[in-house]
Amino acid sequence: MTLPDTSMAPAGADRTFQVDLRGLVDLLSHHLYSSPRVYLRELLQNAVDALTARYAHEPAASQGDFGIRLYADGSSVRVEDDGVGLTEADVHTFLATIGRSSKRADRIAEQRGDFIGQFGIGLLSCFLVADEIHVLSRSARTPGAPAVEWRGRGDGSYTVRTLPASVRPRPGTTVTLTPRADAAEWTAPAQVRSLARHFGSLLRHPVTFDDGSSGPAPVNPEPAPWTRTHPTPGARSRALAAYGEEILGFTPLDTIELDLPAVGLRGIACVLPDTVPAGRRHGHRVHVKGMLLSEQAEEILPEWAFFVRCVVDAESLRPTASREALYEDDTLAAVRDALAELLRAWLAKTAASDPDLLGRFLQVHHLAVKSLAVHDDEILRMLLPWLPFETTDGHATLDEFARTHRSVLVTSSVEEFRQVAAIASAAGLGVVNGGYTYDRELVHRLPEIRPEVTVADLDPATLTAHLDTVERETELAAAAFLALARDALAVFDCDVALRTFQPASAPALLVDSREARHERTRSQLAREQEGGLWGDILGHLRQEAPRAQLILNQLNPLVRTAVTIDEPELARTSAEALYGQAAMLSRRPLRPAESSLINRSFLDLLAHALRKDS
Repeated sequence: MTLPDTSMAPAGADRTFQVDLRGLVDLLSHHLYSSPRVYLRELLQNAVDALTARYAHEPAASQGDFGIRLYADGSSVRVEDDGVGLTEADVHTFLATIGRSSKRADRIAEQRGDFIGQFGIGLLSCFLVADEIHVLSRSARTPGAPAVEWRGRGDGSYTVRTLPASVRPRPGTTVTLTPRADAAEWTAPAQVRSLARHFGSLLRHPVTFDDGSSGPAPVNPEPAPWTRTHPTPGARSRALAAYGEEILGFTPLDTIELDLPAVGLRGIACVLPDTVPAGRRHGHRVHVKGMLLSEQAEEILPEWAFFVRCVVDAESLRPTASREALYEDDTLAAVRDALAELLRAWLAKTAASDPDLLGRFLQVHHLAVKSLAVHDDEILRMLLPWLPFETTDGHATLDEFARTHRSVLVTSSVEEFRQVAAIASAAGLGVVNGGYTYDRELVHRLPEIRPEVTVADLDPATLTAHLDTVERETELAAAAFLALARDALAVFDCDVALRTFQPASAPALLVDSREARHERTRSQLAREQEGGLWGDILGHLRQEAPRAQLILNQLNPLVRTAVTIDEPELARTSAEALYGQAAMLSRRPLRPAESSLINRSFLDLLAHALRKDS
């Protein structure tokens, strides 16, 4: 495969690239192919394409008349096919020129779409495991053509000679590899059998394997399960589910049959039985004309469909140069959209006819459906009432929640929901946690399908308006404590108020939104940077900093005792302890100053108790 030396060509003359075959093979092994194991796929692929050309040349032949036979005994690997074969001219043209494929010949150009391989470099992959490739071929196109032998070596040299027809009496091609010692793991008989099954289990031509000890055994004894007939729809569903479990390694929650005749795609989508982390996409097993292309083809489905894994076989999808992924083109985009529609149709059918399956599915994959419903009005109308949310009534569907709460409030963060959940529930407010991915946006769209329901964001004023004020005499009696408490908590921009609310077991409620904390932080930075450019910028953005509010519960026995404390230091410490406890109950990240306050107030109260006991 070396090219002639043109280093002495006249100045200005055209020159030909020189190719270092060893360097090219190293490039293939490290940058094009994922593993040396692809050599067997390339041999199978060439054999399948040769059979395709043979059937095109002999249209009267019946499917199954021609086949592929693999042999491996530890000392060599041999692949025989009954394909169209090569003449001596074909060998010189196609095997001695890197990058040219016999499938590019004009005489079969119109059949190009019938072939798996498109790049003419597949045979080079054999040099990943062998130093010598021996090809013996006889053409079916030229009656009486002699057999031709080609030997290519890893150093780039090759030889060609014609042989008597008796050497290979039938048309077709035999490729024999002499493995290198360091490639034994890829050419051992058991490995060759495993690779043949892995890549060729869905090939449409008969393929056998023989290790020389037990005779030939079929590699692909059964056609793809979706091409078989079954006595009943139930039997078909069970067969497809069993195949999905065998190939993908899990028992599917349900199996969706995929059929896109326009691109010749058939297969199954298996619904995963376990929750998938948000944003994680599973690879799908994609065959092209029966040959396994990839087990990790993420691009065949949209991102929101991460609740299924697919096994498909397609006619019209285009592989990349390595034939280990799909080429992103208009056909792939159309296939992706069409498969998305099939998944939507499954969701619609399940919602309409199988509520038990829908419930199991949503329990596991509600996040995937939420991500879809955000952008798909049809799915929103169909499934939003059935989606689970965290609410002040516990985990419930929006449909259940809307039956008891015509006015729905939604928080903007998880921590805000945790701050107010117990108080809002006791006050009879219906609040949904909108802090999780997609939840706030979806809850706000609830009136589109339940017009009788109103939805609004929860703000501190809404909550405090539902807290009862205390009697004036009670507030006056607590005025001294409240003043000391406000002074102690001023460092946190926190006001203190006395109210009554349920549950009585809650001594205090800290009302403080994330936006309020950000605004106070910005105001603090502006004060610290006053006079500089950065301070001017922050000052221009400054708004009146909203204050947090610690609301003490007069119904709580501890609070009723605390507001009567007449020792200033003990009153301050008690106020700080109540603030710290309320901050921890909100479950938001504590600032360093708050952590320090909690530790200090605990130790001061402990010291006071010990002094009192002594």
